[in-house]
Amino acid sequence: MLVTRLMQVNQSKGDLDLCLNQKKLNRSHPSLTDLHSPAKKCYLIGHTNLMGASMNYTRVAAPRISDVIMKQMESMILEGSFEPGQRLPPERELAERFGVSRPSLREAVQKLAARGLLVSKQGGGHYVSSRLGSSFTDPLIELLESHQEFHYDLLEFRHAQEGLSAYYAALRSTPADKERLQQRFEALTATYDLNDPAKEAQADAAFHLAIAEAAHNVVLLHTMRGLFHLLQKSIVDNLSSLFERENSREKLYDQHKALLDAILAGEPEAAQSRSHEHLVYVEEGLLELSRHQTRIQRAMRRISHAPAVIG
Repeated sequence: MLVTRLMQVNQSKGDLDLCLNQKKLNRSHPSLTDLHSPAKKCYLIGHTNLMGASMNYTRVAAPRISDVIMKQMESMILEGSFEPGQRLPPERELAERFGVSRPSLREAVQKLAARGLLVSKQGGGHYVSSRLGSSFTDPLIELLESHQEFHYDLLEFRHAQEGLSAYYAALRSTPADKERLQQRFEALTATYDLNDPAKEAQADAAFHLAIAEAAHNVVLLHTMRGLFHLLQKSIVDNLSSLFERENSREKLYDQHKALLDAILAGEPEAAQSRSHEHLVYVEEGLLELSRHQTRIQRAMRRISHAPAVIG
């Protein structure tokens, strides 16, 4: 009897090990397994230990493949692979990329749409919600834009945010990130001959946004995206003012190039320093212009209130 009992226990242990190994495989490669296979539905209930006592195991429910897809797409939205307002690839292509069936993908998309992360537009296709890029509401942006004194607050904020983004971009940027940064920098320099502050500001903001993307910190990235419109408007105003200074465009080019080189070289402290130097130059230029305008206004008031000279 004892021999028979030990044989039964050993067989139960073997079944338990096989089941656990199968579950580890399914968790590591959920898209490569059949969710309805007997191995996947192996529930560990009522195995007996060596002492003959009953051991109860909690039933392990197999995750729905649509939930796995949904989590993966959420991560892609957070990390910036899918940007606010971007149209998703066609259903067939997306299903092939994930290695899943189209019905499972469709179910995942419907769940994301129900949560407001994706939207459907007339004419077909699903898009990442543009609301994800609006951390600041339009009325607040309009208030900030209409009060010049708050532009210095934005510059202070940029010191903290962009310096940190540059630091981590130098540490974490991948070859793909570096290629994108180089492309954004070239797009920025291509606007220099256009003499169009609006287009140059858009390219400038896009370059700084690419640095935030290369930092691989989703909080920094989405804060930057939420401020993108305000940042772009601020840069337009800054450039219009800075261009009145001699050789300002050449200095801005040198500063952006030094920042890019530090990130590409993987030098975080240098990248952070170059970011601060760039913003200090912008801030000093605005202060200098503000003082100059104040002197002009003061002189005009004196002239307008000066007593008439009787000849």
